[in-house]
Amino acid sequence: MEKAKVYFTETITPEAVVKMYNVLGIELKGKVAVKVHSGEKGNQNYLRPEFMRPMVEAVNGTIVECNTAYDGARNSTDKHRKLIEEHGWNKYFDVDLLDAEGPDIVLPISNGTVLKENYVGKNISNYDSMLVLSHFKGHPAGGYGGAIKQLSIGCASSDGKSLIHSGGYTNDQTIVWDHMAEQDVFCESMADAAGSIMEYFKGNIAFVNMMCNLSVDCDCCAVAEDPCMKDIGILSSLDPVALDRACMDLIYKSDDPGRDHFIQRVESLHGTHTIDAAAKLGYGTTEYDLIPII
Repeated sequence: MEKAKVYFTETITPEAVVKMYNVLGIELKGKVAVKVHSGEKGNQNYLRPEFMRPMVEAVNGTIVECNTAYDGARNSTDKHRKLIEEHGWNKYFDVDLLDAEGPDIVLPISNGTVLKENYVGKNISNYDSMLVLSHFKGHPAGGYGGAIKQLSIGCASSDGKSLIHSGGYTNDQTIVWDHMAEQDVFCESMADAAGSIMEYFKGNIAFVNMMCNLSVDCDCCAVAEDPCMKDIGILSSLDPVALDRACMDLIYKSDDPGRDHFIQRVESLHGTHTIDAAAKLGYGTTEYDLIPII
């Protein structure tokens, strides 16, 4: 596989997000789903709708989210819609909870390391393409959260999240937390599920990672640590594997005092194993050219 192109700017503004999308040279077709993390109730680090607004408007996109599989303010459609309103997302955008109502769509995974199928909300069928806007940060289960996590856990329904977290054991969110997969199996399951979304959109998909508010905790945490590192920048690519690898490489190369704390979170949970597992499946590569954008 040829090296992927990953673009990088140190500028972090709403306008820079649009610029980093435009340098990709892709025109997303038809109705565009814009996948974001809408933020758990109480979380202070998630990226606000005002920051995303120029980018979403540039592609005339619809914000898409999915319900969670754990206790909180987003594990049912009613609660999740209420929180989305509290966080201001539908003040600016149409918002679609993909798994608001069943039944899920079951996507086959022909070459998965662990999973043979992935469960996603049926509303995904309303879209022709997807723009994945990821707040790159740490994660208490996966080590880090970026483009691959948004494709996998992020796009999965509650049942799909349960299947991924359990390494294929169950799609029942009432019992999944008693049947958690071994960590490497969980990472491989995320990589498998992400590949099914890549296959679903067949090249009509693009990725922007924003490396700011760099906490070791995810936006899914109601109680999250404050950022431990200074902001780094915005990266974009058509390859989610190369994009996440480039973000992690920037973390490793950083001389920020909080770098070691961030890396400890990632390495303690084998976070980069997800990147390697995804590359092994062939829908992306860890080899890339980092192209600076002024």
